[in-house]
Amino acid sequence: MDQKSPPHILAHTESVCPVCLERLPAQRVADGDNVYLVKTCPEHGLFRTVVWRGVETYADWGALTHEAAPAPICETTLQRGCPFDCGICPEHRQHSCCVLLEVTQRCNLRCPVCFAAAGAPQADPSLEEIGQWLQALRKHSPSVNIQLSGGEPTVRDDLDQIIALTRSLGFDFVQLNTNGIRLAKDTAYAARLASAGLDCVFLQFDGLRDATYRKIRGIDLFASKQATIERCSQLGLGVVLVPTLIPGVNIDEIGAIIDFAAQHTPTVRAVHFQPVSYFGRYPSAPQDQDRITLPEVMRAIVQQTHGTIDLADFNPGSTENAYCSFSGSFYVNSQHQLQAAQPTAGTACGCGTPAKPQIGRDVQHARQVVAKKWTSPPEVSSNPCCSGVSVVSLDNFLAQRRHSLSISGMAFQDAWTLDLERLRECYIHVVSPDRRIIPFCAYNLTAQNGESLYRPDLKAQVHAD
Repeated sequence: MDQKSPPHILAHTESVCPVCLERLPAQRVADGDNVYLVKTCPEHGLFRTVVWRGVETYADWGALTHEAAPAPICETTLQRGCPFDCGICPEHRQHSCCVLLEVTQRCNLRCPVCFAAAGAPQADPSLEEIGQWLQALRKHSPSVNIQLSGGEPTVRDDLDQIIALTRSLGFDFVQLNTNGIRLAKDTAYAARLASAGLDCVFLQFDGLRDATYRKIRGIDLFASKQATIERCSQLGLGVVLVPTLIPGVNIDEIGAIIDFAAQHTPTVRAVHFQPVSYFGRYPSAPQDQDRITLPEVMRAIVQQTHGTIDLADFNPGSTENAYCSFSGSFYVNSQHQLQAAQPTAGTACGCGTPAKPQIGRDVQHARQVVAKKWTSPPEVSSNPCCSGVSVVSLDNFLAQRRHSLSISGMAFQDAWTLDLERLRECYIHVVSPDRRIIPFCAYNLTAQNGESLYRPDLKAQVHAD
């Protein structure tokens, strides 16, 4: 009988206490088949949280390293250190790739699972204020991809003006983070967004069962999701399906979600899985059984697609920390079957096998790849004579007729799983109301009692000077 190795430290890092948010030394510890983040607060005790299930894959997955590409402008100075000096501070190691603008805190749902404090009674930022955010962002990273978020952005009647403003200031890719309810119901509103320059709809999509939506979102929503996708198809908008994965709720729907996505290409361009993270107020710490880790998501994809997809089809991104994400690119044939695309050197964000990184260029490439893969493709004529493709080049024509589908996942960090080494390499950022550029996992970080370091509506007082 094989003896398992005793628990041993893989690496030293830093984290925070989930109760008081004070910075703590931490260790990544292998124990049995799992990797845990372990830390001890002098006041609040030991915290041990699973971060990776499948220790045999952990070292190989993290073997990819890349050069640091710090932001060109740092607005804040080092005083207390990560994660307290975001803005971005000189310790941050990565440019921005995707930047979120929270254009409202209002929402037309009351989801139990939510990154934002949706529904909080706050006034929406004005168009002028949003313009100031964008102008400030241009000084940092003028070519970033913009995601309009919230709350639920579509509660704003002037969202088309925000999109047009973003475009006018030179940002080439604009996506909308939405539950899709208004897009499904309001044809004229959706058309205004498309006409203003919207590229992509980042659609909350937790499964194919109404029971799943009742559990996660509080109401039946599957018919609304289908109507939203149909509306986007009519308007030529690309769609990314974004499932929040919660153990005991929708893990068994992973394969069905991918099959649904394949059936709805080319409008559906990608599936982007997000294992649940824990923000807000919790009377007690979430348990390990409440979490699903990235390798488990990848194994579930393989198992539930019945051999169509292999673990070897996935890679970590080439710009963010390897333990933050996975991605793979696939072709979808006329029978809606998936085939792994040939890896493309130097890609990221769900786009193949990365080559040797080059400072600054990897992030720029990641932005471009996301924009290309998540935007609805131009129509290709079904008649070779009218397609601009020679009959002699039949193989080229058939290749054009295949649709592509990106499958990816990203593990956002909460107070229990926060690893400051990962946070320093984050390239998904949020523009705060005071125009600082803050890594996503720092901006949404909350203590167990719901207090936040950065969200103005939840900001903790425990670290005030």
